[in-house]
Amino acid sequence: MTFSTIQANLVPNNFSAKSSTTKVTKLNKEAPMKKKFFLSALLISLFGLAATKPVQADTSVADIQKRGELVVGVKQDVPNFGYKDPKTGTYSGIETDLAKMVADELKVKVRYVPVTAQTRGPLLDNEQVDMDIATFTITDERKKLYNFTSPYYTDASGFLVNKSAKIKSIEDLNGKTIGVAQGSITQRLITELGKKKGLTFKFVELGSYPELITSLHAHRIDAFSVDRSILSGYTSKRTALLDDSFKPSDYGIVTKKSNTELNDYLDNLVTKWSKDGSLQKLYDRYKLKPSSHTAD
Repeated sequence: MTFSTIQANLVPNNFSAKSSTTKVTKLNKEAPMKKKFFLSALLISLFGLAATKPVQADTSVADIQKRGELVVGVKQDVPNFGYKDPKTGTYSGIETDLAKMVADELKVKVRYVPVTAQTRGPLLDNEQVDMDIATFTITDERKKLYNFTSPYYTDASGFLVNKSAKIKSIEDLNGKTIGVAQGSITQRLITELGKKKGLTFKFVELGSYPELITSLHAHRIDAFSVDRSILSGYTSKRTALLDDSFKPSDYGIVTKKSNTELNDYLDNLVTKWSKDGSLQKLYDRYKLKPSSHTAD
């Protein structure tokens, strides 16, 4: 696979935040030096991706055991789910722990590959990971493209705001700018919610959660929206998590659509861990409380 192919798969035609009057507002105040930094970081990331050794197509359980290594796409910027300590380089979170549990069942080592909402699908498609455990929400549309296990976590979406803005509810966000992650379904869900409540919003899409929280602190956006458990990892003295929540969604372990054998194996593990209390121990370890499907 060539670098240009990977670049075409992963990089939008316009890398900076997309702009429209009703959907996405471009961040016009970014300094030129910051733009150069993000472009350089992107190119480094893409070259690293191109150099990643592909795993075998439709890898079977036996293939992984023979290889001696399980390659898993995980988040590195989501506290309590998939987080890489910048000082030690170690990963922690419910999802990285799940990946280690799968590897232990297979009696192999685990290798984490950092992914974002934009790159987790292409990395799986390009056979550079065996699976994704990366806050990947199960939807009917995505089921047409990938295999999902039974849910290992359920979370409702929410809003993080600056305390100084005195925003107390979703109604206070009417006409304001909401930051969402590129490649996520959050913007669509908020738009649907707004139609029900007679509210309209502007949106800014950014490539990572750290970029979104930075934009919130700088008041370039009025709210940062994603799943509430993710937002809880970014709360501080300056920010507040609104009581409003909407659209509870399930996270599943994701494999290629054609790889039914591996999906069935993983689904059996998730089902077993749900019944024997192993998942609950993970929730307790990271002080997580799954949402119910009646949250909205």
